[in-house]
Amino acid sequence: MRRARSNRPANCPANRPANRPVQPDERGAGTVLVLGVVAAVLLLAVGIAALGAAQNARGAAQAAADLGALAGGTALRDGFDACAAASEAVTRNGAGMVSCEELGGGVVRVVASRPVGGPLRHLVPGTAHGSARAGPRPGPAAGPPEDRPGKID
Repeated sequence: MRRARSNRPANCPANRPANRPVQPDERGAGTVLVLGVVAAVLLLAVGIAALGAAQNARGAAQAAADLGALAGGTALRDGFDACAAASEAVTRNGAGMVSCEELGGGVVRVVASRPVGGPLRHLVPGTAHGSARAGPRPGPAAGPPEDRPGKID
């Protein structure tokens, strides 16, 4: 008499003869694979969040430097202390003043810094810096236009 064919897969325990020993299989391999993928995704998310926190601090430091330079340039034009006005503007914008220079001709250069903040401040140590210059444009360069650096044809 012929045995009826089963629709069960070949590795199903019900298809195994009774005297055949149980072979080690790969049970749990899917769990390990899923855990590895989840760990990789979490690591990628933390890395992207750290880059975002650093970029956010850089933008805030640049904005504080821009506003500080504008305040310093305005104060210098009106006859007040440019660096005091710039320092106040930088501080009000949540950054620290690194340097302030009066370059002459009504020009003020400000450098501001801000520590990386947010929930990842322990993963991304350090500070972000931004610099800005405010004042009239520099005069034309000496010599014919062909000799000027950055010439565009």
